[in-house]
Amino acid sequence: MRFGVLGPVEARLPDGSPVAVGGPQVRSLLAMLLLDAGRTVSTGRLTEGLYGPDASDVGHALQSQVSRLRRGLRGGPTVEFGPAGYRLAVDPDDVDAHRFTTLHRQGRQALAAGDAARAAALLGAALDLWRGPALADVLDTPFAGAAVERLAEQRLTATEDRAEATLALGEHHAVAAALTELVATHPLRERARALLMRALYAAGRQAEALAVYEEARRLLGDELGVDPSAELAAAHLAILRAEPAAAPPARRVPAQLTSFVGRSSDLARLTALLAEARLVTLTGPGGTGKTRLAVEVRVPGEVCFADLSPLTDDTQVAPALAAALGLPDGGAPSESRLVAALTDRPLLVILDNCEHVIAGAAGLAHRLLAACPLLRILATSREGLGITGEVLFAVRQLAVPPADAELAAALASPAIRLFADRAAAVRPGFTVDAATIGAVRRICAALDGLPLAIELAAARLRALTLDEVDARLADRFGLLTRGARTAAPRHQTLRAVVEWSWDLLDPVEQALARRLTVFAGGATLADAERVCGLSDVVDTLAGLADKSLVEAHDGRYRMLETIREFCAEGVESWVPRAHAECFTELAETADSFLRGSEQLTWLARLSAEQGNLLAALRWAVSEAPALGLRLVAASSWFWWSQGVRSVVAPLAARLLSAVEGPAEEYALCAVAAGEPDRAVAALASCAGPLRRPFVVYLLSMAGGVVEMSSARQRELIGDDPWAQAFERMGTGLVLLLSGRPSAAEFTAALAGFRSVGDRWGVATALDKLAGLADSPQDALAMMDEAVVLVEELGRVEDTADLLTRRADILAQAGEVTAALAGYGRAAEFARSVGSSVQHANARRGLGDLARSAGDLGVARRHYEEALAECGAASISAREARARILTGLGWTAHAAGDLGHARDHFHAALAAATGNQPVAAAAEEGLAAVR
Repeated sequence: MRFGVLGPVEARLPDGSPVAVGGPQVRSLLAMLLLDAGRTVSTGRLTEGLYGPDASDVGHALQSQVSRLRRGLRGGPTVEFGPAGYRLAVDPDDVDAHRFTTLHRQGRQALAAGDAARAAALLGAALDLWRGPALADVLDTPFAGAAVERLAEQRLTATEDRAEATLALGEHHAVAAALTELVATHPLRERARALLMRALYAAGRQAEALAVYEEARRLLGDELGVDPSAELAAAHLAILRAEPAAAPPARRVPAQLTSFVGRSSDLARLTALLAEARLVTLTGPGGTGKTRLAVEVRVPGEVCFADLSPLTDDTQVAPALAAALGLPDGGAPSESRLVAALTDRPLLVILDNCEHVIAGAAGLAHRLLAACPLLRILATSREGLGITGEVLFAVRQLAVPPADAELAAALASPAIRLFADRAAAVRPGFTVDAATIGAVRRICAALDGLPLAIELAAARLRALTLDEVDARLADRFGLLTRGARTAAPRHQTLRAVVEWSWDLLDPVEQALARRLTVFAGGATLADAERVCGLSDVVDTLAGLADKSLVEAHDGRYRMLETIREFCAEGVESWVPRAHAECFTELAETADSFLRGSEQLTWLARLSAEQGNLLAALRWAVSEAPALGLRLVAASSWFWWSQGVRSVVAPLAARLLSAVEGPAEEYALCAVAAGEPDRAVAALASCAGPLRRPFVVYLLSMAGGVVEMSSARQRELIGDDPWAQAFERMGTGLVLLLSGRPSAAEFTAALAGFRSVGDRWGVATALDKLAGLADSPQDALAMMDEAVVLVEELGRVEDTADLLTRRADILAQAGEVTAALAGYGRAAEFARSVGSSVQHANARRGLGDLARSAGDLGVARRHYEEALAECGAASISAREARARILTGLGWTAHAAGDLGHARDHFHAALAAATGNQPVAAAAEEGLAAVR
C-alpha cells in the first residue's frame, strides 16, 4: 500500500485503486501515524492531536478509531500497539511526505555539488508528489496546524531550490514565471526575490529586476523594520554593476513547442542514470515519448542531438552525427573526425531513432565510447543496441487511472494530464472535470496510455466532441490520422507509428506477431508455442520483446491493444480455432482442481487467462458452437466464483439456440444463460453420476427448482468425495429452509470438504453451522474462519455476504458498535464488485440497528434504499428482500402505522416462499398487527 498526506489523506493499493480507510477521525489518526511512519507515537500525543489538549476520557475513543483504521487497512500494513503507544508498520518510502523529504535532500545535495541538472530533476520529482495543500481533508483536527505549516515551508524551500537549479541550467524565463507567482503569494521570502531578480536580469529584464528589489526593501522596512538580507543586497548590486549572467553549456537539441507532462519521475531516474552510465538506451514501442524524454534531460556539459530517422543505411550514422556536431568536412572519414573532435570533450550525444540502422548505431557508439573517455551517449530505439556497457531504460506508457478512481487522483494521473493539456491547446476552455473524466479516461485507456496516441486523440477535438472521439475509437487507425503537419511522417498518424515498427520485422516475426493477436490479456510461452504453429517461438518471441512489439512480464507476453489491432489484420483463419481449443482444454483440466486442495493455484491460472477464456468463447459461439458448449460447461464454476456471469450470459444464450449437446453441458449452459427452466429440463434427462454435480447448486442459486427423489439424487451425485460432501450440504440446506435445521448434515459436509481441501465448501458449511451455534463466541469463530477462506479465494461478493451474517450475530449479541462497522465493511465490499443484493442486505442490517435504537426515520431510509436496489432473481435476493420488508413492517408498527406494517409483512411472506425461518419472522410480524 502507498499513502499520501501531501493533499487529501489517502491510501492506495499497488494498482493505484483507492482504499476507503474510514471517516475524518480515522483519516486524521492515519495521517498522524504516517507522519511518523515506522515509529511509535505515544497515546498521549495521539489523543491530544486528535481531540485537543483539554480533552479527557478519550482513551476509549482512540481505541475505537484504531480498530476502525485496522479494519480499513486490512490486507495492508498493521497498526501495532506497544507500551509506548501505536506504530504503523509501513516503510517511510511508501508515504509521499517522506519520499518528498528524501528527494528534496538529494536534490539539495546535487545542487551543492554543482550538478544542477540532477538537482532540477530530483526537486521536480519531489514537488510533483504534492496533490494540493497538505492534509487538505483533516485541517480541522488539532494536530494538523503545525504539521501543515512545517510541510508547507518545506514545499516552499524545495520550490526555491528547484528555481536555483533551473536558473543554473539557463532556463531564465521559466524561473521568472514560476517565482513571480511565488513572490506574489509570499512577498517577504527574500531568497525567492533574489532568485527572481537574477532570473529577470538574465532574461534581459533589468528594470523589472530592480523593481522587485525596491518592492522588497519597502515591504521589509514598513512591516518588519529591517533592511534587505545580504543575499538580496548582493543580487541587487550585481545587477547595478551589470555583471554578466552565467551562460549555460551549449545544448544542440530541438526546441519543444509543447509542455512536458507526466514524466518527471522518469526524468529524475534517467538523469541519475546518466551520472553513472556512459551508454543508456531508451526503449519502448513507437509513440511512448522516448525522443521527448531524451530531449528534456539536463546534464552538465554540452549536449548534441542527432536524428537518425531519415537515414537508410548503416554507413550514414557517422556522417549524420558529424553534421549534428557541426564538424567541417575536411576530407577525412566522418568517424575519424568524430574521434578527434570528441576526445577529452565532456559531451552527451543523443542518437535518436536507432532501430532501423541498429548495427551502424551500435558499432559507432562502441568505437566512440572506447576512444573518447568523457563522452556519454543516450540512444532511443525500439530495441537495445546490444553492446557491452549498455544500460536499458524502458519507457512505459503513461499511467491511466482505474475507472473507480476518485476525481482528484484521476486528474493527477499522467495520461489524463497530457490529454487535458493538449485538448486545451486545440479547444481553448476545455477542462477535464467530473462531467468529462469518464470519457477522457476511456480514451486514454483504449489507447494504452501511449502519449502520441493521446495527443492525436486530443487534437481531434478541433472538429469532434469528446463523446464523438470516445465513440469512434473502435476504428482508432481511421480516427487518429491528423497529427501536426511538421511532425515526422511516422508520427502524423497512429497507423504510421505502428507501421514503422512492423516494417522492421522479418517474415517469421511478422507471422508470430499476427498470430499472437488471438490472445486477449497476454500469453504464456507454452500457449504461444501451441497455438501459433511456428518452430522457434522462443527466440522469435524474444525478438519481438526486444523490438518493443510485445511486453514480457512475469512469464507472460502481452501486446498493447493498439499494436494488437494493427497486427490482427491478416491473421490466418485456423489460428482462432487453435486458440479456442487450447483454452477449452485448459478449462477442462482445471475444473476438478478448482474444488480441491490445489484450487488456489488453478484459480490463479484461470484468472490470468480469463481474457483468453472469454475471447475463445466469443469466437466459438459463432464458429464452433459445440466447442463453445464444452467451454461454458468446464468454466461455469470458475466464472460463477469470479462474478462474470453478466458477461457470459448473452454468449451462453446464443449457444443454447445454436447447438444440442450432452444434457449436463447443456444444463450448465442454460444456467449460465439465466434460463433455469431449460436447465431443469436438461438435468432431468441426465444419466448419473454427474461429472460436475455443482450444476445443482448453480441451478438453485439461479432460481431453478430441482425436485428429485433420494434415489435419483444418489444416482446423480455418485461416490466422488466432493460430491458426497456436496450432497450432505444440499440435504442440510433443504432441512434448514424447511424449518428443520440439522447441524449433523452440515458437520458431515464440513468434514467432507475439509478432506478434499475445498475452501468454498468449508466456508459455506461453517456459515450454516454458525447460524446453529450455541453461543455468539462459537458462531463468530466459525464466521471468522469462513471469511478468511473466501478472501483467499478472492470471492468478494461471498465475503460481503459473510460479513453481513457476522454483523447479524454481533447485533443479536448486543455488540452494536462492532455490528455497525461490520455492516459498513460488508457494504464497501459489495459496492466494490457491484453486488446490489449484498449491498442491499448490508443496508438492511444498518436499518435493523437504527430501528433497535429507536431511530425510525433513519431505519426507514436504510430499508427503502435497500429495497430499491434488491431484486428477487435468486434465493439470496429473495431472502434479503423478505428481511428488508420485515424490517419495514416493524418500523411501521413502531410508528403506529398498522396498515403499512401489515402490507410489508404480507410482501415479506410472499418473498420468503420456500424459506421457512425467514417466513416465520414475517408471520410473527403479521401476528402482531392482527
